[in-house]
Amino acid sequence: MSAQVDRVVVVGGGVMGTGIAQVVGAAGLQVTLVDVDEAALERARKRIGRNLDRLVDSGRAERADADATLARIEATTDLPGAAGAADHAIETVVEDFDIKAEVLGRLDEHCREEVVIASNTSQFSISRLAAATGRPDRVIGSHWFNPPPLMDLIEVIRGVETSEETLATTLALADRYGRQTVICNKDTPGFITSRLIVTLMLEALRIVEEGIADADDVDLACRQAFNHAMGPLETADFSGLDTTLHVAENMRDQYGERFLAPQNLQALVAAGHLGRKSGRGIRFAAEPE
Repeated sequence: MSAQVDRVVVVGGGVMGTGIAQVVGAAGLQVTLVDVDEAALERARKRIGRNLDRLVDSGRAERADADATLARIEATTDLPGAAGAADHAIETVVEDFDIKAEVLGRLDEHCREEVVIASNTSQFSISRLAAATGRPDRVIGSHWFNPPPLMDLIEVIRGVETSEETLATTLALADRYGRQTVICNKDTPGFITSRLIVTLMLEALRIVEEGIADADDVDLACRQAFNHAMGPLETADFSGLDTTLHVAENMRDQYGERFLAPQNLQALVAAGHLGRKSGRGIRFAAEPE
């Protein structure tokens, strides 16, 4: 492992970024969460506070530990300053290639030369993202799962130029976070997990669209028959139907018609029914957060 990692910068204060910052802080590291404006940072602070309160209320964390975690997390709009002080960087902005590449380029500009930069992407080529930097050997995929504080797995993806030292650093950090890892050795679209879950989501949607079964029964079948914690349609609602559609379209470009999004998914997204974040989706009908 390279130099000791004591301070991490997380760029992107959405659901994934705040969850990752919470995990890193709980592991005893200092975290700086970066977003574009103070309003976004305030939403991020509140989300982390609510998440920690839920852990305390459910008995899964002590109040003193939750308070210590919160104290380790800073929030700022100053990316250059935060990146310059960091020993490790995690990009977790919206799943848009150009935006991610731009953020990685900025991190490359401001992070010290030896710092490893990880991209929390569920689908994009790590090699292409790494090409936006001058340190492709120190760029790696670090795909977390939603919600990060409750999910034990990190999928680690090697780019063509990712070094053994970068891989070792990333695996050692995941161990400090208390997370298990799987390694995707080939930089292929969808990696391991997105390729599998999107396949299941799209087939579940087709079963509903064809009138074979309703959404509740499809999810129940997967939970009870396969011991899945959530059904594929619940997972799609939780992740965001727009994200599911976006990933499916990118996968179709690479693998062909087997990843063609069914009409019911396209219609829901066109209507703005995006799942949990909009308050309506395939199954989700509660108020948005």
